[in-house]
Amino acid sequence: MLIAGFPAGPWGTNCYVAATGPGSECVVIDPGKDAAVGVAEVVREHRLKPVAVLVTHGHVDHMWCVAPVAGTYDATAWIHPRDRYLLADPMAGMSPDTIAMLGGDHHWAEPDDVKELADGQGLELAGLRFLVDHTPGHTQGSVTFRTPYPDHDEVSELMFSGDLLFAGSIGRTDLPGGDHAAMLRSLATKVLPLADDIVVLPGHGDQTSIGRERATNPFLMELAPRT
Repeated sequence: MLIAGFPAGPWGTNCYVAATGPGSECVVIDPGKDAAVGVAEVVREHRLKPVAVLVTHGHVDHMWCVAPVAGTYDATAWIHPRDRYLLADPMAGMSPDTIAMLGGDHHWAEPDDVKELADGQGLELAGLRFLVDHTPGHTQGSVTFRTPYPDHDEVSELMFSGDLLFAGSIGRTDLPGGDHAAMLRSLATKVLPLADDIVVLPGHGDQTSIGRERATNPFLMELAPRT
């Protein structure tokens, strides 16, 4: 299995490219601002063909380049229906400070081919299997994607967590559409039951694991049942 990840844009958003190996079809996850160049480099280096763009949530730092990447490679974009409106109107999910920082006159539109995600949905894309978990809180339509990781005996799955879970922290809930109570429910019901050996590839920062976060992340520690 081939996983390439790189931080892109002013927010350092992690964009990932996943494939069964070099010379195959691939999936792009969260191509944010300035990510199109990095995607092109990974695709060229490993001789890949993007067939899908998966979006963990509709914030602009995760979807800025969804339409350009999907259009360049004739790929399908996948997003949860509760965040789909942000593809064409990302300003609706931004803070006033972010809107002021961006400035300029930006034009947004959905990719030509958009499909909607559902909780518990299984996707078969580019020879890979993904399980979708709807994890509202950071946004109403936030999701995570989990895929089996057969190349390592000590890792059962990879989890692309978006802005739900980070190393040592969780996503903010003070932006439009954020809901802290929903975030805690998502963590309690969709993260805490997972196996410790799952590697977490977050939307920002370094990779971690469910076991490490269960043991050290103060937000998960507070939610864990008392023994």
